[in-house]
Amino acid sequence: MTAGYSRKPLVLKLGIKPGFRLAVINPPTHYAALVAPLPAGVTFHDLQDGQLDCVHLFVTVYADFAQRLSFAKAQIVPNGMLWVSWPKKASKMPTDVTEDRIRMLALTTGLVDVKVCAVDTIWSGLKLVIPVAERRYAAHG
Repeated sequence: MTAGYSRKPLVLKLGIKPGFRLAVINPPTHYAALVAPLPAGVTFHDLQDGQLDCVHLFVTVYADFAQRLSFAKAQIVPNGMLWVSWPKKASKMPTDVTEDRIRMLALTTGLVDVKVCAVDTIWSGLKLVIPVAERRYAAHG
């Protein structure tokens, strides 16, 4: 499904690729339709499963986001991504979360923002990643 003005499918905007391990936290009820069709081999996991390629976190309360961010970061692979979505102002959904607040807290945890996108008419998304220079990979035997 497309979102926003670009007409680009959301799954492409989010960068979800074949074989990705994905955790989605507090999604809107229509999330599956938003990302359909998924690339081959994408699997959904609980956040605590770890070794995730992508975590997509939907938040409306800043304190909840602040509480979850460090744990969510710890669950992604070094070159993984954490998408944080919050309600757009135009949605009129009650929230104290803004793009600036997400970015400010993310920076304190060692994450940087690299992309923003419209998820749908209600939700915006900010893509956070571990900076390349900070990524630690396990040694391969």
